[in-house]
Amino acid sequence: MAHPISSIAPRAAIVAIAATSLAGCGINSVPTAEEAAKAKWADVQAAFQERANLIPNLAAVAKGAAEQEKGILVGVTEARAKASSIQITADDLKDPAKMKAFQDAQNQLSGALGGFGRLLANTEAYPNLKSIENYQMLQSQLEGQENRIRVAIRDYNAAVQGYNTTIRTFPDAIGAKIFYGAKPMVPYQAVTPGAEVAPSLEGKI
Repeated sequence: MAHPISSIAPRAAIVAIAATSLAGCGINSVPTAEEAAKAKWADVQAAFQERANLIPNLAAVAKGAAEQEKGILVGVTEARAKASSIQITADDLKDPAKMKAFQDAQNQLSGALGGFGRLLANTEAYPNLKSIENYQMLQSQLEGQENRIRVAIRDYNAAVQGYNTTIRTFPDAIGAKIFYGAKPMVPYQAVTPGAEVAPSLEGKI
């Protein structure tokens, strides 16, 4: 009669080998990569929200602008409302259409903010703006926030690339398909020329 311990050892070895094989087939790496990308997307959303929170402060700055040019501020506030109305959940990161709608709205807001910055950079029309402390502070905050957005998008895209690579390469692709039905995530694409670079008004005001 075989000793019970002698039969346990082979079984334990088989379990260990099976666990190692499964781990090598994306059981752990696929969800890990996906959660990492989702976390980076949360950073992107937070950065965009912080930018949106700064926009109401433009109303005070706009008091120095000519009445007929206040329409630029209206464009900014309307773009902000549209951008804020489009929310992306973690599940939407694999939906190209929803991601494009979000990107388009944020790019529109970026364009509107750029127009407002160019307006205020006109020192001949608004020479007093340069000395307005609130404007200088707001300018610095907006430029800093645009830079944080750029960094957050870069980090998100790197995480998406890592996830997409994981689910397409052997052996992780096995688990990605069989266990998770994994689909590629959509990277963030700034279609506005230069939108990936933080704007700077230094030397223009």
